[in-house]
Amino acid sequence: MAEILCLNAGSSSLKFALYAEPGTDEPSLLASGKIENIGLEPHLIARDAKGDVLADRRWTKDVTITHETLLKDLLREIEASVGEDLIAVGHRIVHGGADYSAPARVDAPLLAALEALCPLAPLHQPHNLAAVRAVSRLRPALLQVACFDTGFHHGQPPVATRLALPRALGEEGMRRYGFHGISYEYIARQLRLIDPDTGGGRTIAAHLGNGASLCAMDGGRSIDTTMGFTALDGLVMGTRCGALDPGAALYLLQQRGMTAREVEHLLYSESGLLGVSGTSSDMRALLGSETPAAGEAIDLFVWQIARQAGALASSLGGLDSFVFTAGIGENAPEIRARVADRLRWLGVALDTDANLRGASVISAPFSRVTVRIIPTDEEWMIAIHTADLLREEPKP
Repeated sequence: MAEILCLNAGSSSLKFALYAEPGTDEPSLLASGKIENIGLEPHLIARDAKGDVLADRRWTKDVTITHETLLKDLLREIEASVGEDLIAVGHRIVHGGADYSAPARVDAPLLAALEALCPLAPLHQPHNLAAVRAVSRLRPALLQVACFDTGFHHGQPPVATRLALPRALGEEGMRRYGFHGISYEYIARQLRLIDPDTGGGRTIAAHLGNGASLCAMDGGRSIDTTMGFTALDGLVMGTRCGALDPGAALYLLQQRGMTAREVEHLLYSESGLLGVSGTSSDMRALLGSETPAAGEAIDLFVWQIARQAGALASSLGGLDSFVFTAGIGENAPEIRARVADRLRWLGVALDTDANLRGASVISAPFSRVTVRIIPTDEEWMIAIHTADLLREEPKP
């Protein structure tokens, strides 16, 4: 059985999914899981498509255990548990820049171009590319495919991507790119299945997790989104500040005497829910906390979602549907209810019981806007793109 491995590599985790590649049909899931706590005491858990545990392994704390060491062990576990006919690896790559809008076969020129984009996604891009290089060393014969989080947004109108900076900078690539595109592509695909005639019509999809953004879609096409030049922009996130007056960064540099590196760390890793609450970046912990600061962090998170959803509704010229997805969007009924309450003016009304149950449609029958929960599946989209490129490969 031919198999495709999909990887999403982060700084302290490695998510993976293994799919059967049956030829002309869509890939089917064989196994999935993650390695967590990389750099501390790594823990691998892998389950088959039914949810049964295939592998559960822990490593003792050891600074010599690298992502590549763990990836080598993961490949060995996969081949021992499921099979050895691994034919391709698909990767989530956060930033594709101005030149890469479609999934691409990995080669040396592509890797060099993506390396140059690391300053635009410092939390993600270096780790994404490290996994690509590790696979190249461990399994050099395997086809590797890069799938870009920015790709889905490349068709946006120029007015949605332009920054009000000197034109020369725009021509050099300083523009709004948007992210979470693999997730939004999956949501758009599901909406076309649910609503073949309009693809959900004018839709705002809310990818709410540790990283969070909104995307305005019309008939399944990206029209506008909250993230911009980098994945730092837009909504309040777990540790990222979201939209920020540029003067605030200048103040930190000029008046507080911080270095550029210190400001980068502050905005990416010490802000957002963690910064406002002072205790946690995890929405579950904040919802369970009774401290005023935790409540203020949640209030700001909801306020910004509703505020920026209003802007996206303007970009769309109205709103037909709203989709919640990702960790918070799929699992936090209180957040969904509070966001919906702030969007009543757009015609959003929830069915309280449906929302608490996590039903697929959670809007009330009289709601002018259909509100859905659609669990995202970025790995499946990566498998689809990898399978498509496999079919284009010349046969030996």
